[in-house]
Amino acid sequence: MYLQHFQLKEPPFTLTPDTEFFFNHGSHQEALNVLLVALQSGEGFIKVTGEVGTGKTLLCRQLLKVLDDSAVTAYIPNPFLNPTALRMALADELGIRFARNIGQHRLLQLINERLLQISAEGKQLVLLLDEAQTMPDDSLEALRLLTNLETEKRKLLQVVLFGQPELDTRLAQKEFRQLRQRIVFSYQLQPLDRRTLGEYVLHRLHVAGYQGPTLYNRGAIRQLHRSSRGVPRLVNLLCHKSLMAAYGCGAERVGRQHLVRAARDTEDVNRSRPRWLALASGLAGIVALTSASLLYAYSL
Repeated sequence: MYLQHFQLKEPPFTLTPDTEFFFNHGSHQEALNVLLVALQSGEGFIKVTGEVGTGKTLLCRQLLKVLDDSAVTAYIPNPFLNPTALRMALADELGIRFARNIGQHRLLQLINERLLQISAEGKQLVLLLDEAQTMPDDSLEALRLLTNLETEKRKLLQVVLFGQPELDTRLAQKEFRQLRQRIVFSYQLQPLDRRTLGEYVLHRLHVAGYQGPTLYNRGAIRQLHRSSRGVPRLVNLLCHKSLMAAYGCGAERVGRQHLVRAARDTEDVNRSRPRWLALASGLAGIVALTSASLLYAYSL
């Protein structure tokens, strides 16, 4: 494809949340710092929310990567589970062997015993749940009850919730006030601003092995930010397609026209023209109409 043309070792803008491409800057670095500090408190829930495509899953995987040996981690990527399935998923993550027809009371006993063992080793379990806005109501309550497991000194379980803004809406309901009061830290991921977006694109290109001159000119970055609204997933899609467009034209750099072409083939992007271009087009139309009128009048 375009890898050889642009001297890249691997595709720089894949949608797979690869931690090698984690952007250690801006909102994502702030969120990671909040998570690491919050986990030192050893208690309660931690919540990270963000719109679709803002990089929650990549942040979650980066947190799993950087947590040191002082913590034992459990990761549930799809928590759309009833309370029984949720407890079983946690037991599986903890390496607990159990019969599939086990009673829930006995399963909770096994989970508690494992958590006490982890605590005796001087560690704590950190449970991370992605797409937390999909959890059924009774499973959210079951999760809250799991955090009641504790010793005289400390909680045995910390929970990190990653979810879309709908999670905040759900937790604002009266029936979740107990869980809401246990959220000790929260953070909301933001889209990339224009300056940060340029650094983000450069970072991913460098990780992918690019060492040449600036590949995206200023006009391309402005168009990229306008079309993607700074949403990392859309940025990745548009960059991938713009590289394909530039390669197809034999261009050595990506220009605004390549981003416009990429946006035409991508869903959920902003396809509106910049204000100055719309104004210029309007003025051009007025000038053309005026000229035509003058020519018609002169011919009479």
